Amino acid sequence: MKKKDTEVELKKDETSLIDADFNRNKLFSKGINRMADEKLEDASHIFQLVLRINPNDVDALLKLGYCRFHLEDYTESMRAYDKVLDVDVTNADAWNFKSLVYYERKVYGKALDCADKAIDSDPTFGMAWYNRACYLSMLNQIPESLGALVRSIEIDVKNAKRAVKDKDFMNVRLEEGFKRIVEVVVIESLRQGYHTIGSIVWTTFLDTEDVIKCLTRLMKKGLVVKHEKRQIWSTIDTYDLVPEMANKIGTIKRGMLGIPSKSISKPIKNLKNLAEAIQLIRTTIDEEEVEKTIEYCNLFIDTEKCGQEMIDDFLEEHREVRLIKIRLKDKGVDFMQDNKKKMLSMFENMEISVTKKLRSDLARN
Repeated sequence: MKKKDTEVELKKDETSLIDADFNRNKLFSKGINRMADEKLEDASHIFQLVLRINPNDVDALLKLGYCRFHLEDYTESMRAYDKVLDVDVTNADAWNFKSLVYYERKVYGKALDCADKAIDSDPTFGMAWYNRACYLSMLNQIPESLGALVRSIEIDVKNAKRAVKDKDFMNVRLEEGFKRIVEVVVIESLRQGYHTIGSIVWTTFLDTEDVIKCLTRLMKKGLVVKHEKRQIWSTIDTYDLVPEMANKIGTIKRGMLGIPSKSISKPIKNLKNLAEAIQLIRTTIDEEEVEKTIEYCNLFIDTEKCGQEMIDDFLEEHREVRLIKIRLKDKGVDFMQDNKKKMLSMFENMEISVTKKLRSDLARN
């Protein structure tokens, strides 16, 4: 073969390699975009095209396995992860994902084995430690579960917040160690500048009852202090870390809703006032205080207070509150007792809607 022909062949080979790499990256990016759009079937097909270029492409195999997993095609998902492990038996991601397949199949022992292998491959893999804690909890190995959970939180503190609402830890919720994890979450919320029960609930997604119990424990331990702060229509309890704790871990000063007060928009202020009014009237209804309930009805009717917000977002409830006020004036405690559950249910549903709107608006801000 002539030298010139050899050079042409080499250039063709180089171009072919470049084209293959370019096509692979282009397809892979397209697959990622389909995943972001939650078009997992499309994404699966694209990653399969990537694997035609290179059947041992570990990243494509992991993404394919992920897509099939979330499409509940656990057989194909497992096949993809096993293929990764054929290529690299120490791939921690593959072992961790494989553990999740076993978890979905409720084969917790094998799930635990896979999580252990993921940790063997990467001892700082926080999510593998977290999953290990879940599987141990499901296997009712409580001390070991708490130990793994603590390790996962040491690696990534966000795992504490994740754990407090995870149903997999139902077996360990009453353990003192788990209560301390809840305390870590609440302390972090206080450190971030959230000082009311409502704002702590919004930021941690804990139940109100759990937050109150936790704050009570923290006050008994001398880590938190309680204050009363005057609001528009009432006083409200606020909580702070004691100075020693605050100085030790540092704090962030925020407004009542977690952002500087001067930057709170009017819609958010209105929602905040409405949320407070709902809490007030629910208390008086629950305690069957007729006069106070009539007084607080005005908060929802008067456009200078929450009336306009009610008209804009809760028109039916606005009408209902006006009727409640009239009926209470007319029939008093008899109406209160006969309609207590109905009224509480209405205001509870309103509170849920207001909380969702607040979270949404705060996220945008």
